[in-house]
Amino acid sequence: MAPSIHRQGDARLALMMGGYDAAVAAKRRQTTLGATVLIVAVVVAALVGEVDVGKFVVNLHRFGDYIVRLAHLEGGAGVLSDVGEWFWGWRRWLVMLGETLLIAYMGTLMGALGGFALCFFAARNLTGRAWVRFATKRFFEVCRTVPEMVFALIFVIAFGLGPLAGVLALAVHSTGALGKLFCEVVENIDLKPVDGVKANGGSWVEAVRFAVVPQVLSNFASYALLRFEVNVRSAAVMGFVGAGGIGQDLIEAIRKFYYSDVSALLVLIVGTVMVIDLCTERLRHALLGLRRA
Repeated sequence: MAPSIHRQGDARLALMMGGYDAAVAAKRRQTTLGATVLIVAVVVAALVGEVDVGKFVVNLHRFGDYIVRLAHLEGGAGVLSDVGEWFWGWRRWLVMLGETLLIAYMGTLMGALGGFALCFFAARNLTGRAWVRFATKRFFEVCRTVPEMVFALIFVIAFGLGPLAGVLALAVHSTGALGKLFCEVVENIDLKPVDGVKANGGSWVEAVRFAVVPQVLSNFASYALLRFEVNVRSAAVMGFVGAGGIGQDLIEAIRKFYYSDVSALLVLIVGTVMVIDLCTERLRHALLGLRRA
């Protein structure tokens, strides 16, 4: 009997090893296929984009030269040798930076309100009518698919130069982005409180107000803060198309080759974005911590 058991064990081991080898071979084929598809996609993208590797290598030093030039004043001295001259327009720039922050704030606020008002109609677990969900989700897609700069150009043509165009552009784009995120949060709620409100004769609006909103409010606030971070960066370049903010001075300095002004404006923008990112990150973590508690 022992030899029979031994032969059965060897057969089972051979069968398991054969399955393992087959799985490894299949994984290798998948990896090879994925790598091949990636290489082909890169080559096709390079051909369509008319990428010239030789030209890139030959002109790569120009990028380094530009960065070095940003670190020097018009007279050739380093920017740190005379900080007063480097930030000669700091009063005007701070005003423009404040305008940029206000554009981002108002755009985020309006977008968050729009996404909040519509997300419940797009949620599968709250809205039974398929055409309502379909229309709301397609609206969100249109809002977030078109870049903010395109919306800004449209609103500049409609309302003229100034911050209003930037606010409206960010508001429309934020409505689409936050609406999708809010909808996903709503679709993952616990439906027992909703059923409880409806069982006691509550309307759809009352179910949303008393059973849904308390569950999702902290996540909504977290996503809105995250979107504010994104909108601050977007608002910084809205001035490129005349939509207000510090981007107007930045694009003017770039076009006129005022290198030290470009570097000073970039330092202000990057520093502001970093501070806002750190503050909103702390707020988001605090909100999520309160929700878990």
